[in-house]
Amino acid sequence: MSDSVSPLPKVILVGHPNVGKSVLFNALTGAYATVSNYPGTSVEVSSGNCVIGEQRYEILDTPGMYSMMPITEEERVGRQILLHEDPHVVVHVIDARNIERMLPMTLQLVEAGLPIVLVVNILDEAERLGMKLDLEQLQQRLGVPVVGAVMKRKIGLEELFAAIKDYRVCPHKVFVYRNDLEQDITAVVRLLNGEYRLSKRALGMLLIQGDEDIKQLVEQQEDSDQHNELVEVLREIRFRRRADLHLQIGMERRHIGKQMLDGVVTQTQAAQETFGEKLSGWMMNPYTGVPLLLLVVYLGLFQFVGVFGAGTLVDFLEGFLFEEYINPPVIAFAQNYLTAEWLFELIVGEYGVWTLGVRYAVALVLPIVGSFFLVFSVLEDSGYLPRLAMMLDRIFKKIGLSGRAVIPMVLGFGCDTMATLVTRTLETTRERVISTLLLALAIPCSAQLGVILGLLSSAPPALAVWTIFLLGAFLLVGVLADRLLPGEKPVFYMEIPPLRRPQLYNVAVKTLTRMKSYFFEIFPLFILASVILWAGKMTNTLDVVIAGLSPVVRAIGLPTEATTAFVFGFFRRDFGAAGLYDLQMAGVLSVTQLTVAAVTLTLFVPCVAQFLVMFKERGFRIAVAIFVFVTAFAFGSGWLLNRMLVATGLLQ
Repeated sequence: MSDSVSPLPKVILVGHPNVGKSVLFNALTGAYATVSNYPGTSVEVSSGNCVIGEQRYEILDTPGMYSMMPITEEERVGRQILLHEDPHVVVHVIDARNIERMLPMTLQLVEAGLPIVLVVNILDEAERLGMKLDLEQLQQRLGVPVVGAVMKRKIGLEELFAAIKDYRVCPHKVFVYRNDLEQDITAVVRLLNGEYRLSKRALGMLLIQGDEDIKQLVEQQEDSDQHNELVEVLREIRFRRRADLHLQIGMERRHIGKQMLDGVVTQTQAAQETFGEKLSGWMMNPYTGVPLLLLVVYLGLFQFVGVFGAGTLVDFLEGFLFEEYINPPVIAFAQNYLTAEWLFELIVGEYGVWTLGVRYAVALVLPIVGSFFLVFSVLEDSGYLPRLAMMLDRIFKKIGLSGRAVIPMVLGFGCDTMATLVTRTLETTRERVISTLLLALAIPCSAQLGVILGLLSSAPPALAVWTIFLLGAFLLVGVLADRLLPGEKPVFYMEIPPLRRPQLYNVAVKTLTRMKSYFFEIFPLFILASVILWAGKMTNTLDVVIAGLSPVVRAIGLPTEATTAFVFGFFRRDFGAAGLYDLQMAGVLSVTQLTVAAVTLTLFVPCVAQFLVMFKERGFRIAVAIFVFVTAFAFGSGWLLNRMLVATGLLQ
């Protein structure tokens, strides 16, 4: 993230989620940005360069954080950057409409002795609500530069450039707390003698709050005698304030923030509720939000991804381009020049690199993934996902999760491997384990979902059975996990951004970026999977595996040919779903068998990539336990569903 020859001065962007921080980052860096995992974590941090005047700066866009006291992995990474980087300026972006709630974090950053520039964003919407802000007066009270902005229209960008370019270190501002809390802070600060990037006052506050990372940092810096005395002082303070420590600190910061804003923020007129605000409320109300969610699922997932993506686009690419124009000359070339049987099979055989690997990746999976990512980008850019999280929070609490877990669950419909990584953002280990289990069990990735929707869309009753059964499995396993797993239940909080009309440019960039990233990830895996299957066929190993799994497949009412789809599914879920597509096109499966196969395959073991991420994130014991449970549950569910459908004749 930095030039090893001549390090560039850094500008670090921080702030709550959904305050326009990424919009500012894009305005500063343009197309010259990269995204990489922060060292030692799976949390992504965007970086890029920006030229202001004649000076080039490195811009870092940190994950959203609510305070300097981290709870999630994302917040911890944001704080680590502030602890270990040496910024020229830290730009704190806040939402003007929620300035009273966000200013306490500004106070923490200023108190930490960081070179702060405060950007009060979304001023246009604040003014529409009748708010008037005196930012010059706020700047005087905080002692740091304050810039008013509407970053989506690049209003305030030039003023921010000037603030960054001309930044001069301000005197360290101290905000005095009441109720003898100040005495405790002073008692801790006087025992800190090491050299730290943050102010000793900020470190003292974090130590009082029990921040483990700061404890380790201080332990490395202080001599043993001083540290032992510090530990005793902290123990006494925490014991004495054990009932209301965090609440009192939070209330003190809110009190100081209100003092800062006295006379700065005035309400000039009562705001009229717009249709967008009414729609936002409807989305979060279960009585109106559930019908809206069903409408989104029907139009977005069923019609667009299932019918258009998995139907129209796949028919065009796979049925027209590949079958009519691309495959015939490739196969003819192989027949003429690849005389060795093993080489012919490797390239264009049943499990050939071209006929299976390339065809599945390009003609089947890519159009489905692309259509899903397009829908997901529209929902993300509109601000619908946080509202969905709010609406589902009460239901998710029944299965040991909070509304925040909606995000990895929704991401799982794109890629379960990526979603498993995102579970790091959840608050407790217990919540991460439950989320990982449910992702592995009942959340189909976009390619698998699209193919299955395409297969079942011609038989609506089958699609209804598949949906109801998966939803039931999700809730049943979630409730059981909530009751059986030890640990504390999570507390939910989430920033609700304004509901906006999706911007075409943002949607296009997000969709194309995700498609590119996904394709470069899956294409080599599809080629590798086809080579492994080819090798298994040539050595008869595949026949042995299929023969071993065939009795289980027949026990759930499926023909032996379906076994191959389950073997495919272990390499990639979408690979297995595409195998079902081939069987359906060949007329091998009845509607009942197709429904049972779709349910079992969806619940079946996660793909190799997801299993490896589970192993890395949750550890060997938990990953294997989830693997075994999901496999047994999937085939047990398939057996039960088959018996029910045959007995009732529901799908005959």
